[in-house]
Amino acid sequence: MKSVILSDSELICLYQNGDESALKTLILRYEQKVFTHIMASVKNRELAEDLFQETFIKVINTLRLGVYKDEGKFLQWVLRIANNLKIDHFRKAQRFPSYDNNGDFDIFETLGEEDPSAEEKMIREQVYEEAIGLVQYLPKEQREVLEMRIYQDLSFKEIAEQTHVSINTALGRMRYALINLRKLIEENKLVLS
Repeated sequence: MKSVILSDSELICLYQNGDESALKTLILRYEQKVFTHIMASVKNRELAEDLFQETFIKVINTLRLGVYKDEGKFLQWVLRIANNLKIDHFRKAQRFPSYDNNGDFDIFETLGEEDPSAEEKMIREQVYEEAIGLVQYLPKEQREVLEMRIYQDLSFKEIAEQTHVSINTALGRMRYALINLRKLIEENKLVLS
């Protein structure tokens, strides 16, 4: 007998209708990706485990309340929750830094220890992920040239050859891709720094 693999949407619907095992299946499906994503930023297993649990508590609460809007992007939604929790954690850590007090406390040693770039790095990461997601809204020809240039590191000559256009056309498409991407970023109020 062949086992049926249910989509995320089907599992969410089953869970919201009282099937607890559907939630377990969803968590098992994504736990490794979500944990790895968190661990890559915080680099502390205990903290990563705490943030992972907080993430899925928020997921469960949102699903139980029935306010989750299923757009077929469950994993991206979960990762956004995880990112927000990481940002909150680093904000709190900056406001209330903790220090090991071994009796040799020197206030001058603590000055400059705070790393304001941790929060900024995570926010920047999230904004860049959102900006990358906007690329899909570019016209096909512009998106193609942008992806070939950035992800495949092709020269404009190579792009022109592969897309069967002149170098000037490839350059023009890249220029318009960047202009349109800038507009999309402004429309979505993303601040790239």
